[in-house]
Amino acid sequence: MKRPAPAAIPDSVLDAIGLMCLYVSMIVFVNAGGKVLTENYHPHQIVFFRHGVAFLLMLALFTPRHGWRIVIPRRPGLQIGRGLVGIASSVFYFTGLATTSLATAAAIGFTAPILVTALSVPLLAEKVGIRRWAAVVVGFLGALIIIRPGSAGGEGTAEWAALFLVGSAACAALYQIITRKLAGQDHAETTNIWSGLVGAVVMCVLVPFSWQTPADPLVWLLFIAMGLVGGTAHYLLTKAFERGPASLLSPFNYLQLLGATGTGYLLYRQLPDGWTWLGAAVIVAAGLYIAHRERRLRR
Repeated sequence: MKRPAPAAIPDSVLDAIGLMCLYVSMIVFVNAGGKVLTENYHPHQIVFFRHGVAFLLMLALFTPRHGWRIVIPRRPGLQIGRGLVGIASSVFYFTGLATTSLATAAAIGFTAPILVTALSVPLLAEKVGIRRWAAVVVGFLGALIIIRPGSAGGEGTAEWAALFLVGSAACAALYQIITRKLAGQDHAETTNIWSGLVGAVVMCVLVPFSWQTPADPLVWLLFIAMGLVGGTAHYLLTKAFERGPASLLSPFNYLQLLGATGTGYLLYRQLPDGWTWLGAAVIVAAGLYIAHRERRLRR
């Protein structure tokens, strides 16, 4: 008796995986550009261009197609809250990145999906079983392996920088949870516009206190490119999750570690030490297990 042929993967899922991989490659560029810019410019100025240019890009893409009605949200309070935690995540990330390697920052950032699982209980009233709670604890242990509080060894990551990166991951987790709450209530285009709008408004208030006018045209180009590429990346991420399940696509985000490691080596000849690789492996394993359990439960 012949075995039934394996079901073909739907084209929409393959498209989603391709969009996710493209998103990861763009985010690696944005983070590398931010790392270079932190050598001479305040993180507030970097985040100002990152969100301000992305906001203008979203307006240019969506309003001609949908009209100005696409800007009006059904849940303005949630949109503002999402924008605020998103901008906080960016500010914390680039502040920590200034004194941390790209690979280490990426590894600590991988705690965000683990935090989503932990926070989904009080904020989304979701049930999390003992296996996923165990994976959450293991993931946090992986972060502690990388940070090594009180240790002067490793890559010299300052504890304050590590705290900023953990804060960034926590804000990113809240950002994802609010995005879940908005699903089906506002268009993805509306959510993308408001994310950039709130970030641009907040940074317009903060950036005058740290503004430094670039003298090199290439620096202007890098600032603008970060906003364009970052805005496009998050739009592609939205489209990817429209075409494929989150439990399948989220693990592809871990490819950022390879991109960050390669970029860090090309730019600064930096490679993660053994403790960072170990901690990253623990975090990734915990995240993959959580994604696996969520996929099985949804089936």
